[in-house]
Amino acid sequence: MTESPSPVQLVAHLVELLRLEQLDSDRFRGATEDIGTPAVFGGQVLGQALMAASRTVEADRPAHSLHAYFLLAGDPHAPIDYAVDRVRDGRSFTTRHIVATQQDRTIFEMSASFQRVEEGVEHQAPMPVAPPPEEVPGEVEQRRAMGERLPARWRDKFGGERPIEFRTVDAPDLLAPEPRTGEVQIWMRALAALPDEPALHRALLAYASDHGLLRAALLPHGLSFMQRRLRAASLDHSMWFHRDFRLDDWLLYCIDSPSAQGARGLCRGQIFARDGRLVASVAQEGMVRVQA
Repeated sequence: MTESPSPVQLVAHLVELLRLEQLDSDRFRGATEDIGTPAVFGGQVLGQALMAASRTVEADRPAHSLHAYFLLAGDPHAPIDYAVDRVRDGRSFTTRHIVATQQDRTIFEMSASFQRVEEGVEHQAPMPVAPPPEEVPGEVEQRRAMGERLPARWRDKFGGERPIEFRTVDAPDLLAPEPRTGEVQIWMRALAALPDEPALHRALLAYASDHGLLRAALLPHGLSFMQRRLRAASLDHSMWFHRDFRLDDWLLYCIDSPSAQGARGLCRGQIFARDGRLVASVAQEGMVRVQA
């Protein structure tokens, strides 16, 4: 029987996944990871693309926003190449455009903006009330508690620990969800300590931000990713980084879905540090198709 990797090993593997091989000054190659989904996890491509762009920008200009489109499903068994276009290097702002290709196909595009650190006016929305993460079961624990109700194909794919732990407040029944408001609260953090690299923490948060976001558009309709009649996929993803944070400390991801129409659902997220600081905001539209 193969021994399961430790939390430190899981986190180290994820960090290595985002490090990227440098092919030349503006071209990078990333390995892929099969997490049990038919296509590459969108968060992996987001995180790798942001890391590729960050490698072409001075460290004193952290990323403050990104806007991305998922164009084609990626193969989880083939590497992805990232080409960075140095669009602009201004006195305060730096802009990069990133194109991800795999097997001669463009699968993803992203624009990212970086800014020299400055002082300015400041305000933020308050952090919503949520139970502390210590009182919320983890997703792996919730799935294991489902026992034989969980089909074998899902037990094999999602039964083990992940490098980032997610704890969903008042999690719905994944096999028989009841219609409810499209609001989700998720505590998340890396399972082990991370390096002191702000660019890496931003890339890891981009990675994590794609987890559970589209779920908010499913909840009002009693839908779940585990239902065979559902076809869902991320179409685009935007993210704004407001304040410094660490992903090896607990973050609260507050998600809602203000609209669904035309086989698409819109979801929004706010990410708070445990001390109440709003550290990032997210928006995504996804395809949501329900087969008869």
